[in-house]
Amino acid sequence: MIERVFKARHWQNGRTVKVGVENGRISEVEAVDEPADLWIAPGLIDVQLNGIGGHDLNNYEVTVETVKEIVKLLHQGGVTRFCPTIVTGPKDRMLHCIRTIADACASDPMVDNAVIGIHVEGPFISEEDGPRGAHNKDWVRDPDVEEFMGWFRAANARICKVTLAPEKSGAIAFIRLLKRMGIVAAIGHCSATEEQISSAVEAGASMSTHLGNGAHPYIKRHPNYIWAQLADDRLWAGLIPDGHHLPASTLKVMIRVKGDKAILTSDAVHLAGLPPGRYSTGINDDVILEEDGLLHLAHTRDIMAGAATPLHLGIQRAVQSDVCSLEEAIRMATLHPSRLFGLDRQGVGKLEVGSPADFILYGSDNDRIFDIVQTVSKGTVVFEV
Repeated sequence: MIERVFKARHWQNGRTVKVGVENGRISEVEAVDEPADLWIAPGLIDVQLNGIGGHDLNNYEVTVETVKEIVKLLHQGGVTRFCPTIVTGPKDRMLHCIRTIADACASDPMVDNAVIGIHVEGPFISEEDGPRGAHNKDWVRDPDVEEFMGWFRAANARICKVTLAPEKSGAIAFIRLLKRMGIVAAIGHCSATEEQISSAVEAGASMSTHLGNGAHPYIKRHPNYIWAQLADDRLWAGLIPDGHHLPASTLKVMIRVKGDKAILTSDAVHLAGLPPGRYSTGINDDVILEEDGLLHLAHTRDIMAGAATPLHLGIQRAVQSDVCSLEEAIRMATLHPSRLFGLDRQGVGKLEVGSPADFILYGSDNDRIFDIVQTVSKGTVVFEV
């Protein structure tokens, strides 16, 4: 028995459809000859999120309630699934944050549904200024299988992705381990040679974390580690569309090159949604959030400290900048990340019968390019304007 029906214009063809929901899954998608003001699409998937709205996943104060509040805020932006991201830090803090996320999943079915798995970004990254990005040099270290297994146990096996630099001692063997365990090994925050990038991919690396960032502000024009990753068709690419991490022209070219392996992600930190100003964080002493949303280290605008733009606003910005169509942007933030993690086989990232009932209704016209009006997770309306 269908429990609820939603009527809106299909995000791909513009035809009005009625979408029936039963037991948390889509039970019907049928075209109807009726007008509709809103559009309907799969729920967004953000593969890299460090925090939002003042709620930080990367400090000693993180609690189960912190994670729950983040999920609620993500629902407001149409994100129904995400990878909470734990970054380079002291060993005990990283373990605490990972364990807390796992506890939140175990205690709340809505959080459990939202969390694809935990993304650990670092600490096995470059020590160099530039490639290290905003990660604190004091906590950077070489790949350590014992430390990783500690994360894995603390996460109740919910580690889904690890970002590391291929040139680090032991990195290639570590990548092979991740591949055997079914965990995405992602290249990021590196100063690797083309040969080291190639070795990492041969070992099992399958993604570039925020390609074009976590890099030297000035590098040899070619060859370099950005071109090497861009050119390798085996690598998925996470791309940040906030208008600051990548110029519109660069983002457009990267999307065209990567095609079906381009993924839009926010890399949002807890300062996303907060007023402009100077802030002190647990990662760096001083960062500045500009009026236009640029978030950078206080001593240089060349090194960004994560992003302050939620995914749905990044999508809107990419469309407004003529980087891609809204349909393309939605696809890069739904089906593509679902395929990265193999979730498409369960219907995630799709709007079809049998798919999980995770979708959004949004307004889209000249004034409202991508205005989230309603978010549905597991068949339940979790946000509504």
